[in-house]
Amino acid sequence: MKKVILISFLFVAISFAQSKQLMNYDYLWGMKRIGALELSPDGKTIAFTMSIYSMDLNKGNSDIYLIDSDGNNLRPFKNSAKSEANPKFSPDSKKLAYLFEGQIHVENLDGTGAEQVTDIYTGVNDFIWSKDGKKILFTSSVYPRCSDEECNKETDRRKEESKVKASLFTELMYRHWNDWRGEKRSHLFLMDCESKEYMDLIPGSYSDVPPIALGSASDYSISPDGSEIAFTMNPDVNLAVSTNNEIFLVNVNDLQKGMMIPTKKISQSLGNDNQPVYSPDGKFIAFCSMERAGFEADKQRVLLYDRITGTLADLTEKHDISASELIWSPDSKSIYFTAANEIHTSIYKLDIQSRELTTVVNDRGNTNIIVSNDGKKLFFKQQRSTQPYEVFSVNTSDEALTQLTSVNKNIVEKLEMNEVETFWSKGSDGKPVQSIIVKPPYFNPDKKYPMIFLIHGGPQGKWSDDFHYRWNLQMFAAPGYVVVAPNPRGSVGYGQKFTDEISGDWGGKAYEDLMNAYDHAIENFSFIDSKNTFAAGGSYGGYMVNWIAGHTDRFNALVSHAGVFNLESMYGTTEELWFPEWEYQGTPWTNREMYEKFSPHRFIHNCKTPILVVHGAYDFRVPESQAFELFTHLQRLGIESKFLYFPDESHFVSKPQNSRLWWNTIYDWFGKFYVRH
Repeated sequence: MKKVILISFLFVAISFAQSKQLMNYDYLWGMKRIGALELSPDGKTIAFTMSIYSMDLNKGNSDIYLIDSDGNNLRPFKNSAKSEANPKFSPDSKKLAYLFEGQIHVENLDGTGAEQVTDIYTGVNDFIWSKDGKKILFTSSVYPRCSDEECNKETDRRKEESKVKASLFTELMYRHWNDWRGEKRSHLFLMDCESKEYMDLIPGSYSDVPPIALGSASDYSISPDGSEIAFTMNPDVNLAVSTNNEIFLVNVNDLQKGMMIPTKKISQSLGNDNQPVYSPDGKFIAFCSMERAGFEADKQRVLLYDRITGTLADLTEKHDISASELIWSPDSKSIYFTAANEIHTSIYKLDIQSRELTTVVNDRGNTNIIVSNDGKKLFFKQQRSTQPYEVFSVNTSDEALTQLTSVNKNIVEKLEMNEVETFWSKGSDGKPVQSIIVKPPYFNPDKKYPMIFLIHGGPQGKWSDDFHYRWNLQMFAAPGYVVVAPNPRGSVGYGQKFTDEISGDWGGKAYEDLMNAYDHAIENFSFIDSKNTFAAGGSYGGYMVNWIAGHTDRFNALVSHAGVFNLESMYGTTEELWFPEWEYQGTPWTNREMYEKFSPHRFIHNCKTPILVVHGAYDFRVPESQAFELFTHLQRLGIESKFLYFPDESHFVSKPQNSRLWWNTIYDWFGKFYVRH
């Protein structure tokens, strides 16, 4: 404890002598977080949500703000004590709809004419307008056997009043991420804005729209003329082993209330098809498609469905890139999308005729892209490690970039932070591996600094130039650490083959990539103190920390957050079974050799390094039993260890006061094993 305080005080004293401060959890949680972003059809106004968190109240609140599209005139639109979300402009740009207390509300941009549009008992999860503003498509979670609101209400009442709280399961996927799934399913509804009547488009279905796994709010859309609806749904019975999300079409003229609607499936792959979006001229539907069944991190191709001929074309066949967030140019000739690109998430433009790809914005983390109706500008959110999301625009003609908001300027300007740098090292079999390096505040190249070695989750993920509110690079660096964050085998943004090469090899090439990156950093950066190095990781990163514990004593101390420890027991308690069956190439009874070969619990007896174990009770992806097993082994082996257990958190630590404890516990843990020399 004292050692980490001494390290921190050293830099605090320097920062006082300077003009800036060190990043800490008060600044981290004091940041305003920009969420959903919308542009009015006339291109004049941007609406976005902004969440502000209270450490005292231990929660956040989301409000809606408006700003002119040139970056002027920022003003609150809805700023109440309760959260407002999902702002959507009406097609005539005169009104803004949003979600409040589970219902759709709408009002004029000047705040007048407020009206509650929906009053559905089960509430609204998300929604979109039709292009003519006459209809709204929304999702709501209902009991499939119920055909009306009264049935849903009565079923809820009986469950609430019953003294018996037991559940009887007859299928897998009875829980997911951090929720017990229950009997309700997310259904898609179409509402007439004039009559306020709405209709369930998949009545009686036990499938979800959007799908419960690998789905999003981008999984349904309406054709420009309002005659057709495209949506994503997984029709398979056993969802726990299926990534087979499919794209379906329904003709609006065929709709009959309470009747199952005839649908047409346009996707063909056995993998995850998602995000259907109509071209403005109505001729095409573009969507993302993964080819391989059961693999959630396959390349996301951009497929084009011709509504006249019924044919499909792969537009990105020659590009080794995985697309997301598809939007059309107004002339229907191009598609914009985002994709992982080394440590960045870049914005690309794809010509549908030539299939040529151009980069519109390369650097930083970019998302939530919107194109203006004249096609001259893209609007989006951008972040980097020293700046949370702000709203930007870029000219489509000359790629001139403009920052439109600076909602965190007052905090960011106070902080001493260093931008990310990168280096490349030789990984297993000579493959180049990129790592991020962040130097501590007020860095002096003539000094020696302890190092924190971070391992990302996924494993098909990556460390990015982003402002992460949990695993924040600047927070790790702030007390005086050099942060090294490698992107080993399995990482995205380096081509699909690089991503593929971790499957069936969890403790193999990726481990070598990481240790080579570690050794490279020690050998090439004289300011890293080789006697004081520490490692931390979450999810797959936690797995790798557990693997490291049994395979090397390079580190002074380790942190395993939500880490996989026993591959076989993990299989029996996790929810999305396609994941272990793909990653370990079968089940424990069909490929036991691999489950044994790469399970950290079989090597933990070799551990000599102190480990802090962290887990949340509502983590159903990597269930808490993994942490229980790990901590039991460590304690029984006499390895110095601690267990930080959150009974109210999931795979992530998301509450402000819990986050403060998380950071302090990690700082104290590493500080305890800091060697003075």
